Amino acid sequence: MFRTHTCGELGIAHVNKEVTLAGWVQTMRKFGSITFIDLRDRYGVTQLLLDEAQNAALAETPLGREFVIQATGLVSERSNKNLQIPTGEIEIKISKINILNKSVTPPFTIQDETDGGDDIRMKFRYLDLRRNAVKKNIELRYAVNRAARNYLHENQFMDIETPFLIKSTPEGARDFVVPSRMNPGQFYALPQSPQTFKQLLMVSGYDRYYQVVKCFRDEDLRADRQPEFTQIDCEMSFIEQDDILLMFEGLIRYIFKEVKGIDNKDEIERMTWEDAMWIYGNDKPDIRFGMKIANIKSPLKRKGSVEADGFLIANAGFPVFDNAETVLAIAVPGGAAWTRKQFDELTDWVKRPQIGMQGLVYARYNEDGSIKSSVDKFYSEEKLRNIALFTKTEKGDAILILCGREEKTRKAISDLRLELGERLGMRKKDEFKLLWVLDFPLFEYSEEDNRWVARHHPFTAPKPDQIATMINNDPAIADPAKYLEHPYANIKANAYDMVLNGNEIGGGSIRIYQRELQEKMFDALGMTREEANHKFGFLLGAFEYGAPPHGGIAFGFDRLCAILGGSESIRDFIAFPKNNSGRDVMLDAPSSIDEKQLKELYLDLVQPETD
Repeated sequence: MFRTHTCGELGIAHVNKEVTLAGWVQTMRKFGSITFIDLRDRYGVTQLLLDEAQNAALAETPLGREFVIQATGLVSERSNKNLQIPTGEIEIKISKINILNKSVTPPFTIQDETDGGDDIRMKFRYLDLRRNAVKKNIELRYAVNRAARNYLHENQFMDIETPFLIKSTPEGARDFVVPSRMNPGQFYALPQSPQTFKQLLMVSGYDRYYQVVKCFRDEDLRADRQPEFTQIDCEMSFIEQDDILLMFEGLIRYIFKEVKGIDNKDEIERMTWEDAMWIYGNDKPDIRFGMKIANIKSPLKRKGSVEADGFLIANAGFPVFDNAETVLAIAVPGGAAWTRKQFDELTDWVKRPQIGMQGLVYARYNEDGSIKSSVDKFYSEEKLRNIALFTKTEKGDAILILCGREEKTRKAISDLRLELGERLGMRKKDEFKLLWVLDFPLFEYSEEDNRWVARHHPFTAPKPDQIATMINNDPAIADPAKYLEHPYANIKANAYDMVLNGNEIGGGSIRIYQRELQEKMFDALGMTREEANHKFGFLLGAFEYGAPPHGGIAFGFDRLCAILGGSESIRDFIAFPKNNSGRDVMLDAPSSIDEKQLKELYLDLVQPETD
């Protein structure tokens, strides 16, 4: 054997034992006639001690960083112990070293604090993976994977593989397509998810299915998005929404316990999509902190009644508010102590193109009870005090107000809330808050096409009490200006998202399982019967053979790992990720293929158009 032990397991109990280790030279330190080597493998680091005789031999065959060596010697107690590492109480007094492989000088230091930038580390990813910081991320990913599989196995789920070469049915993101040599002019697609297959498995009677599965979407990238990503994909038969929520609350609690040692027994809050949008400004709210949005003026209704207290700002002669569709506010703890310069900086922040606001109105609710604002000319202290009462502002806080078009303003104040939560230290990486968001709209209106589009996907069922509304009404929109009055505008989906710290980590729905309702859904999305049969005839046919009620959920595995690891980027938790342009700079992919391959696939290349 190359080794008797790993570099992470030796301790004081092994003193005076002869051992053989193998690994990579991480560092070398010379002190006169002796040399210390830190030897690293996957399991840890052990210090080697080379005495005067070994040092002389080393001069004839010098070692360097990242050389692969085999070292034999006696375990000894260290005089200067390093209790920061598991092997820090011992060192190995070397009697023999064997160089297994040499290394050229690495392009960056392979340590936690490296001098390598993102580009160079991505190019030499196989070296970056040797770093302990990256190794911990990959170990965490494996721990999450193992925990998920254990929980699902114990709950009678079967891991069933589904194909990667399927039919192209683009409904949202673009498909990655694969030409077929044996079927000239025809193409496979890589699956954006195993959605239809897992539904077919329910029709087949497998009752509980899961996969930790690769999915593919040809879309623009960012820190939390990759062209290929991993899902924990699950489906269950003979269930209702509560069955799904409870089962997968259990999954996430189990993962937290096994991976992070967190025994989370708190009840997981449930919130409707409508409440999430009105109270937090987005459908994946971070509930680790407050600063809820107060709707001071809005023409939109919530649960049948206008909740905005427009009278608070009316008749003040301030045209910015008077002419705005929406006026929204948040109360910021401790904000009354901010300087004018700090408020000006926030004003500049909301004016950035990414946010797009015209400005920011603020008020200080001072500790002495007085209120001063940037609109004192228009609003008396009494009016400002009423606004403070409505926005639940305490003494010592500040009120920040944005106004404009409803959708844009709501997004802007949501972004501002998150930014302030970050600045004020309220978004703690070691605090984890879970939330279910429920009752999404089933449809969104496409102004460009004057038709409905599926908010989730076309296999999502409406809430049971709204199935009749969907079946008994024509989905066609006669008057685009009155689309909100169409019965379909108020149909809620039997869908749910799990949110963790302001990130959607999982989403799913109860599925349509009757052919009539599924055909009605395709009608609503503007598909002809011929088109629906061409794309999804296999699924419609399956529904005629006793399809059971079923539903499921898919968790974003990469994103879940990143949040548990305290990172903003899923790339840190993928062994071989793509960069922000979708390229693998290590392999230099995608790349061109030769003329012979093109001919075999019956493909001609067309040069892209230039501006």
